Parts: sequence; structure tokens; C-alpha cells
Amino acid sequence: MSATPGNRHWPSRAAGFVAVAVFLLLVARFWHPVYGFTSFLQLDSSNDSVKIAAFRERPVFVYRDTGGYDGLYYAQIAYHPALAAAELAPAMDSLSYRARRILPPLLAWVIAAGNPDWIVHVYSLLNVGAWLALAALLWRLLAVQSARGWLAWAGVLFSAGALSSVRLALTDLVALAILAGALLAAERGRRGWALGSVAAAGLARESSLVALAGLVERPWVSWRNLARAALVVAPLAGWIIYVNWRAGENSNGLYNFAWPVTGYVGKWQGLIGALRHERERLLVWTTVAATLGLSVQAAFFLVHWQPGDRWWRIGAGYTALLLCLGTPVWEGFPGAATRVLLPLNLAFNVLAHRTRASLAWLLAGNLTVFAGLLALGSVPRDNRELAAARADDTACVARLGPGWFPVERSLRHTWAWSGTASQLEFTTWSRRDQPVRVEFFIRSLVGRTVIIRDAHGECWRGAVGPGKLPVTVATRLTAGQGRLEFSTPEPAATESPEHGGRALAFALYDARLVLPEP
Repeated sequence: MSATPGNRHWPSRAAGFVAVAVFLLLVARFWHPVYGFTSFLQLDSSNDSVKIAAFRERPVFVYRDTGGYDGLYYAQIAYHPALAAAELAPAMDSLSYRARRILPPLLAWVIAAGNPDWIVHVYSLLNVGAWLALAALLWRLLAVQSARGWLAWAGVLFSAGALSSVRLALTDLVALAILAGALLAAERGRRGWALGSVAAAGLARESSLVALAGLVERPWVSWRNLARAALVVAPLAGWIIYVNWRAGENSNGLYNFAWPVTGYVGKWQGLIGALRHERERLLVWTTVAATLGLSVQAAFFLVHWQPGDRWWRIGAGYTALLLCLGTPVWEGFPGAATRVLLPLNLAFNVLAHRTRASLAWLLAGNLTVFAGLLALGSVPRDNRELAAARADDTACVARLGPGWFPVERSLRHTWAWSGTASQLEFTTWSRRDQPVRVEFFIRSLVGRTVIIRDAHGECWRGAVGPGKLPVTVATRLTAGQGRLEFSTPEPAATESPEHGGRALAFALYDARLVLPEP
């Protein structure tokens, strides 16, 4: 008895579910009980002095001296999509440049119903939703029924461009999901939906308009195609006029382009130099693989000349874009080019799969997945944060103040060592007076007395030794702020006889915050 189609296709379907589960697991690792997924925004402490009020009044994860990135700007625009707020311009590197990609911020504002408590969290996860939507759309576009189809599907979803857009809360993946929907609509004869969707994608990423090449028809130069182009470009053109009226003109985007091939050659020159001198070898080699993968994708469209195929025309258009990208787009590891060229990745995988291109093409063209997986590999942590908790409308974080060494972590435990005097600082975003309880284990290298005080006096005193001693300390926060002071009269002990060993007095292990109900 022959197997039914459903039985024959179950391995690829099972592999699809596993891939989605892996993605969601990678994303879930970034969740924080207080900050949610706002670490995706890459808000750096250098932006603290200029960020909008909503980011001051609500818990948003702040990196310490790593440098901010574009997602933090779009997330703040989501609070003021009309661009009318005076606080917006100082918070941007360039408001007129960032505001062109208004669709994702506007979507976050709409989905959150304008609720300021939810906007930042909705925006942080917008790319996760776009990834899931793209997974469903691409499964249909590729009609996945085999390992080859699954490979093409996963090659797009786990590419450096897709996962970097998720990791940095950018606009590229949202634009790609809309483009995939537009092309699916075009293949089903829904031209109006297709044109409208490409126009919408242009409001998420201007370069999405290159995909218009897939919607035009012979004769290529005709009034009908000209009308289609005008309809697709009009929303972005109108919005740019509004942005320039609100924020002034800006030509930053022009630096993203260069004379043909010069930026591409510069990328390879930089990578050759990095292979010699860069210490982060994995970062460099995955970038080499990603750049090679993009090169293979472009080569595929140059070798397989099929102007009559809409996917070939899209791929050819983005191949031309690849050749004209400037240094700012190529530089870095892996660089913004992997995101800008996501439609090239999409067109390559669809066309290579449909034309039954050799497995070598598919494997080589999807070398960007290594940089993609690396993008979601490392979860950021604040090495001064000891504990965090949320209860009802109150979020509280306990961070190490003066006197502590950075937090250390293992798979099961978190701890921090102190000198003879140190402070533990508490912050909440409710800004009201309230009690808080901190529970932890304390130990020392040698026997000693440890004293804990708050603003009202001594909270705890006890003998501490090498064994872990459970301790519970209650204190009260004033206007959302509080502090515990730790001290010991005995001198610190050197952790090892080797030169440069730390002078350690005591350590707190596995601290936990408890917020009583109001």
C-alpha cells in the first residue's frame, strides 16, 4: 500500500515545527522578569541623558558601555508616531532619517492601543511576530514537502539578516514578511493586495520598493507599469514629505551607497585584515561565511538568466543593490548588508527551490545561517544586577553598589563577593513608598561578623563562615529607592596566594526579591 501524501510529508512538517520551537526557545532566553524583552532594543547608558520620558518612567534594559543601536530609536518613535513630541528629536541620532521607517513603530502603537505601558514591549517582540508570519507565508510559497524545501525555508528564517533583525528589534524582518505576503498575493492573482503590500513594506524599509520589479509585466516600459510604480511609491513619498516638514530634511541615507563594487570589495578587504588581527575568530569566520553566502546568491541570478520570472527580477534588482551598497552598510560583523539584502535571500531560496537547482547552490547560498544563529547565541546580562522581581504593577531590581566585585554565574547559582564594606541598591518604577524583602545565602572564606543596615538602622547581624547561611532582610523603599549597607569589622581574606588575588570578605548567593502585595 502506497503512503498517503500526508504521511510522506510528515518529516518535513515535523522538522518545521522543531525549527519554530528552536527559534522560540532562543528568543525565550532573552526574557527578564522586569525588563521583558527590551534587551532587544540595544539601549546603551550613553543614551540615558536623552531618552524619552517613557523610557525613564518604565523599566527598559540598559546596556553598559556597549554602544546603542537603531532599534532603540524606532522603539521611541513608537510612542510618538505623529512625530509631534518635542522630546523625540533629542533622543534620535537623526529623526528625519529614522522616521521614514514608520510602519513598525506605528504597528506597535496600534497593537498596544496607545498604552504607554505596553508599547515598548510590543515593539520589542514585533520582529518575533514577523518571523512567525514569514514562516507561515514562506511555507506556502515554497510548498515545502521535502528536505530541499525545508532547507530553503530555514535558510531564510535563520539567516543572519532575519535573526539580526529579531535580536536588534529592527524594521527589516517586518518589511520582508510583508513582501512575502505581497508576492504570495501576486501569485494568486490579487494584484491590488500585492501592490498595496509592497507599498506598505516601503514604509518599513525603503529598499523594499525594489521588489516592485516582481509585480511589473511585459511590456516592461508601459503606462500600466508606470501607474503601478506610482501607486507603490506614493505612500513613502508622501510620508517623507511629512517627515521633512516635521523634522527637516536629511541626507544620511545617501552614505549607504557607493560606486558599484567598491563597498563590496572594501568588505572583503576588511575581512582579510580581520582574519589576521581580530581576536573574536568565530565572529569573523561567520561573517566571512555570510558574505560568501550573499555573493553566491547574487551569482545565482547572474548565471540563471530568467527575466520572465518575477522571482528572478526581484533577485536581479537586489543583486544590483548589493553591488552599490556603501561601506556603512557592509562594515561590522556581520554587517547591515545581511538585513538590507533579505529580499535577495528570499528570492534566491524560492527560485533555487522551484528550479531544482543543485544542492550545492542551496547550501552555499545559505551560509548566512551561522552568523544568524550567533546573533541569538549570547544573552546580555547586567553584571551588577543581583536579583529582580515583578508583582502586580511594581517592578524591582537589586543592583550592586560600591564595594562589590561583579556578579558571577554558573548553571545553577548566582553570587557576588564583597570587600569589607559594600552597598546593595534597590530601584522600582512605581516611585511609591513600599516594603521589600530580600532573601539570600551568605558565606565567607573565614569566620567573621557581618552587619546589614538600612536608612532606619541595623537590620541584621550574624556570624558568617564558609558554609552558606540563609538570611532574610526586610527594608522599606522611599519614592521607589532604597539601599542596604553591608560591613564587617574583620579584614578581608585573599582568595588565593597568587599575585593579584582579590581581597574577599563575604558573598551573597542566589538572592531573591519578594514584593509584598499593596
